[in-house]
Amino acid sequence: MLKQMSRMKRTNKYILLIFAGLMALSLVLFYAPSRNQGAAAAASNTEVVARVRGDEITVGDLNRQKEAYAQQFGGQISLAQLGLSERTMLSGLIRGKVVAQEAERLGLSASDAEVAAKIREQFKDPSGKFVGIERYRDSVTARFGNVARFEDALREEIAAEKLRAFVTAGVTVSEKEVEEDWRRKNTTFDLTYAAVTADKLAEKIQPSEEELQKYFEEKKAEFRFLEPQKKIRYLFVDQAKAGARLNISDEDLRAAYDQIKPENKVAGVRAQQIVLKVADPKLDQEVLAKATRLAAEMRGGDTLIVSADKFAEVARGNSEDPATAKNGGWLPAPVRQRAGSKDPAQQQLFQLVEGQINDPVKYGNAYYIFRRGESIEKTFEEAKPELLVSQRNTRGYRAAADIAQRAAARLKETKDFQKVAQEFAAEANMGAAEMVKETPFVKPGDSVPSIGSNPTFEEAIKPLENAGDIGDRVAVSNGFAVPALVEKREPRIPEFAEVREQVVARVKQDRARAQLEQTAKELANAATPAALKSAAEQLGLKTATLPQYRISTPIEEAGTSPEADEAILALKGGEVSRRPVKIGDVWVVVAADKRADPDPTLFAAQRSQLTDTMLSTRRANVFEDYVAAIRARLEREDEIRIDDDVLKRAGTADALEAPGAP
Repeated sequence: MLKQMSRMKRTNKYILLIFAGLMALSLVLFYAPSRNQGAAAAASNTEVVARVRGDEITVGDLNRQKEAYAQQFGGQISLAQLGLSERTMLSGLIRGKVVAQEAERLGLSASDAEVAAKIREQFKDPSGKFVGIERYRDSVTARFGNVARFEDALREEIAAEKLRAFVTAGVTVSEKEVEEDWRRKNTTFDLTYAAVTADKLAEKIQPSEEELQKYFEEKKAEFRFLEPQKKIRYLFVDQAKAGARLNISDEDLRAAYDQIKPENKVAGVRAQQIVLKVADPKLDQEVLAKATRLAAEMRGGDTLIVSADKFAEVARGNSEDPATAKNGGWLPAPVRQRAGSKDPAQQQLFQLVEGQINDPVKYGNAYYIFRRGESIEKTFEEAKPELLVSQRNTRGYRAAADIAQRAAARLKETKDFQKVAQEFAAEANMGAAEMVKETPFVKPGDSVPSIGSNPTFEEAIKPLENAGDIGDRVAVSNGFAVPALVEKREPRIPEFAEVREQVVARVKQDRARAQLEQTAKELANAATPAALKSAAEQLGLKTATLPQYRISTPIEEAGTSPEADEAILALKGGEVSRRPVKIGDVWVVVAADKRADPDPTLFAAQRSQLTDTMLSTRRANVFEDYVAAIRARLEREDEIRIDDDVLKRAGTADALEAPGAP
């Protein structure tokens, strides 16, 4: 948990870095003199929202920052859409004050000459010359309210750059560190894992009646019914049965077929493929590079559309699937869409438009490039079974709704369920007995037999307060219901029998949670990946194999963590980790069927870029840690004060309007 919190804090640092970057970028943007008067007034609001060791941050400062964001993202946009809040933006402004004050303390403030040079650099016309004093003043006044305010902000930006350079001057990275990080990120594993979860362990636990009774007696107050319980009798009209008696002609179906849009009539698509096999895992990146190059050459620019002849030529010369290569990559039959299929052709082709090719995708031990050809239209006869189901569902729904509406009116007249059921049974294509149903005592949130957890049904029975009250027709699973109240019970502590299922679930979960870590440790004693998988499956636990796994990639539903990364990196081929790791609420035991270390010769080509990236990241982290430490000290000393009432008033505007937005 501590490490997860640490990672969250690091993420927040990057949010603030992006925020600070946008602040700096906003300084160079011209603001049209024709901006509306309301925006100008907001930017000039001098009400103080925060103080940093005496330096003030005003509502105007906050509003100007909102406008800078609006310029970056265009038009009207809310802070919520950006994933930001007023407090987050204010935090960025406070950070700017902290940095400026620290720079001043260290003698790193910006000089007048440095400010002037920065202004001349930022305010240039198309020829590269300074725009002139008048235009500069007009632009800055429109954007910041006055020149002094802008130049103060620019002075803080320059000081921040100087402080960052000062603080991070000694930060370095060694080639060994860079290469080690590269190795970590590019080592691949055929990973087998077992996920130990409370839900799966609970399925195997069978508590005794004595244990259940004891648990209930000790915690019966926790099972108290806080809402009234109601027993409901209802008249049910089955949608499918009401629809089954309807006659739907071929003419009706053909009319429905003619209404289907062409893109929804696609039965399949013709397709071409290029297959490049990975003979050795060490050659994976080399094969991917070749596949990427071929795709780029076929596109020949920004377009994703490639002619069939051009693709065929490349396929004949490069594809390693003999059966299709000799035919220009054409697959022998149209590819039909099937839900849930793992076939790479099905996963890729239906995301493309005709003539488009995909980026290389790996499946098994090969990389694939596909080109989507012409679509094959589904004939009326092919579509007829689906159309019949669709039409019967649609008409059955309408018929059931109409029957239920009329039945509700008759129930309110007669108060007699049996009589009304007999009146409508034939029309509903049901027996009278199967139309009348009754629930046990239920309360909001309960799963009702045959209906499930249904907020709409709960709302329909909510007004029923007296025995015999009849409600309106309501849609439920597979049809419609007309409910009536049989009996009502007020909130109370229930008897054991009423909540036995909940008690069983609680006992199972409690015992399962207590067993999680021990079970994971026992699984970690498996001698091989196969033994781990076998032992986990005997316990009913989920196991899976993840080919070509790299660290920091989520382990499916469990996610990932630094501890998991370290446990995986320590594995050799055929080993099981002796140390299970906890990711969130899941304990995971990992094993490596295979391990493939990256080819060290590939590192040389990326060394310079990787070094720059790591150095930049490390310097950013060091600087943010430095600023965060100063800020934390100022907060402890009560040198940073925020007026929450003013901040709340400042946040009432829901949208940020860009200058000149209509």
